[in-house]
Amino acid sequence: MSMILSASVVRVRDGLPLSASTDYDQSTGMQKCRKYFKLLSKKLSQLPDRCTLKTGQYNINFISSLGVSYMMLCTENYPSVLAFCFLDELQKEFITTYNMMKTNTAVRPYCFIEFDNFIQRTKQRYNNTRSLSTKMNLADMQTEIKLRPPYQIPVSELGSANGFAHLSVPEYKGTGKISAAPHHRLEAVTLPGIVSFVLSLLCGALNLIRGFHAIESLLQNEGEDFSYVIAFFLGTAACLYQCYLFVYYTSWRNAKSFLTFGLICLCNMYLYELRNLWQLFFHVTVGAFSTLQIRLRQPQGKSPDYNV
Repeated sequence: MSMILSASVVRVRDGLPLSASTDYDQSTGMQKCRKYFKLLSKKLSQLPDRCTLKTGQYNINFISSLGVSYMMLCTENYPSVLAFCFLDELQKEFITTYNMMKTNTAVRPYCFIEFDNFIQRTKQRYNNTRSLSTKMNLADMQTEIKLRPPYQIPVSELGSANGFAHLSVPEYKGTGKISAAPHHRLEAVTLPGIVSFVLSLLCGALNLIRGFHAIESLLQNEGEDFSYVIAFFLGTAACLYQCYLFVYYTSWRNAKSFLTFGLICLCNMYLYELRNLWQLFFHVTVGAFSTLQIRLRQPQGKSPDYNV
């Protein structure tokens, strides 16, 4: 009989279990799958946002979003389309119920164990497909799975039951090689974000123009300080890099944005004699505003839309 057996919610960065269904079978096969659950939870940050592990008569599927992974165990003949639709429902409900601050600061395992009530109700619905009240477009879901199929994790990569011998993810279809940090899409751009982007470009252009003027002055007057030219061009590079961080996701993105803002402040401190207080205030304020917008525009980690 094809059915969902269990599900759990896990924090990606450290594998901390946040919630889980409480109806594990005690058979040998299920006990082995529980160990696979624990092993996989420790490597979630190194895996794509949608994966499947086939372990003989059982399959483990999971999706990751906003630093949280939603994992489920089902029989091998359970349709993968329904499996990922089930996970998508868990994700939407969990995001709606708990904010990111709570999930990021949680320290105790299973601190959201009350979410098991929703897991159980949803699991019962998906185990009786005739009673599914949700309208689903199976054709669209199957197309999505074909276009971006889940990464198949080989069981051979899991090593022994006591831990991973190694878990390398050499290639994921559609994305090439997978780095240690999974690819993320950023949230939609807001109006303040657009304003900060334009202002950063403006500051970069002003620094660039002043830098060329400083070069001209240096060529005409040998006594001019070349370090001012360096400060202007460093300021230009910092502003443009803030624009890059706002548009694209990179590892240590927030830390890089703060360091870039620090560089902008240092450059303007050094250029204190060449700028009035209003100019200094404008450049530093724009740098701080752009840093804030980079911090606010977080990865959305959006999983596929199953038209649920």
